[in-house]
Amino acid sequence: MHLTLLKAKIHRATVTHSELNYEGSVAIDGLLLDATGIREFEQVHVWDVTNGSRFTTYAIRADEGSGIISLNGGAARHVQVGDLVIIAAFAGLSEAEAASFQPKLVYVDAANHITHTNHSIPKQAA
Repeated sequence: MHLTLLKAKIHRATVTHSELNYEGSVAIDGLLLDATGIREFEQVHVWDVTNGSRFTTYAIRADEGSGIISLNGGAARHVQVGDLVIIAAFAGLSEAEAASFQPKLVYVDAANHITHTNHSIPKQAA
């Protein structure tokens, strides 16, 4: 059986740019890409916490340490600068691989600098 699991996410990043007339993608600070293991040109899902928009695009590398999260091309129509987004990537795994797999979860501050990382999400309380 093939399972699709969360590979990595950047949690509640702030959109810094929205560039309609740029080749479609999401430019992400290179330090965030490295911390999550998301590769340049890898498919990512973007979920806008601010307005509820959800879409798929691909990642490109922005300058390391820049804090850039730039939605480009058609994706720019789904966000506003200042919106909070979650950027997620998924991986296909066998059941054996999934048994020991841990996602890379990266949490950022308002300037999109890493505050901490984790490999699990706390259990939701009732």
